[in-house]
Amino acid sequence: QVQLVESGGGLVEPGGSLRLSCLAAGFNLPYYSIGWFRQAPGKEREGVICRRSSDGRVDYAASVKDRFTISIDNAENTMYLQMSTLKPEDTAVYYCNAKTWVGVRFQDYWGQGTQVTVSS
Repeated sequence: QVQLVESGGGLVEPGGSLRLSCLAAGFNLPYYSIGWFRQAPGKEREGVICRRSSDGRVDYAASVKDRFTISIDNAENTMYLQMSTLKPEDTAVYYCNAKTWVGVRFQDYWGQGTQVTVSS
């Protein structure tokens, strides 16, 4: 089965930290560009942070730069989102993503989503 399985969401106080995990099953994650997206209540999905597989370039949404970090563990075939100095406006459902070309087919996989709530 080809899928991304997320974990690590929860409730955290403002200023706190949280790490989300995304395990890739059925495909080799290091060959894929990876990223994290989020969707807050009543708002559209937005890109948060992504890493390009070809050269490792990382791009950030302005709202999370210097607070969020993306990483990958090749041996565990798992990607992570390390979040620090969390703010109430970071509250959203977070989705991991992996994409690449396989022949002439564009593969695009999504995690099931995990809720992050930042509140006192």
